[in-house]
Amino acid sequence: MAVQVYIVYYSMYGHVERLAEEIKKGADSVEGVEATLWQVPEILPEEVLGKMRAPPKSDVPMITPKELSEADGFVFGFPTRFGMMAAQFKAFLDATGGLWQTQQLAGKPAGLFYSTSSQGGGQETTALTAITQLVHHGMLFVPIGYTFGAGMFEMEELKGGSPYGSGTYAGDGSRQPTKLELEQAFHQGKYIASITKKLKESA
Repeated sequence: MAVQVYIVYYSMYGHVERLAEEIKKGADSVEGVEATLWQVPEILPEEVLGKMRAPPKSDVPMITPKELSEADGFVFGFPTRFGMMAAQFKAFLDATGGLWQTQQLAGKPAGLFYSTSSQGGGQETTALTAITQLVHHGMLFVPIGYTFGAGMFEMEELKGGSPYGSGTYAGDGSRQPTKLELEQAFHQGKYIASITKKLKESA
């Protein structure tokens, strides 16, 4: 049976979703791993989303908290709001009390990825503050560290991401993930999938 890696994200303008797609490619490149994209539900009313000029959601299916128990590993992604995960993703995690009570996610590896509007907008704090969610579930945080190699030390071009996970800068919304940022996302997917596979095989 294939190792199941769930890439669960919230994306308002598409930046996080683009990273998620590349993370899935990386995870799928590991033999014996099957990666699945999931969105968390929107909590803002359509009227508010319209005022924010948010585009329609893609056709990636919405996940329920219960479905998390089916995965062997995770990569969670979200945009930042004042240096922390967006409320939509936090609301989803707040609904995982039943899984916490039965410790169904304990011991499962999880990575993080994110999008911020600026360089000082939370490329590290967004992930750092999200780790508390993993800790209470007993999950194993898997940072990418500096395993991406030379790309982690890039100084000539603007690049999102950090040792905590892959990332991108949205700016005013018009900037899209760069080739280097997408390569880092692919690496993260492959890296976490490999670790998830090793953990499952050794269990």
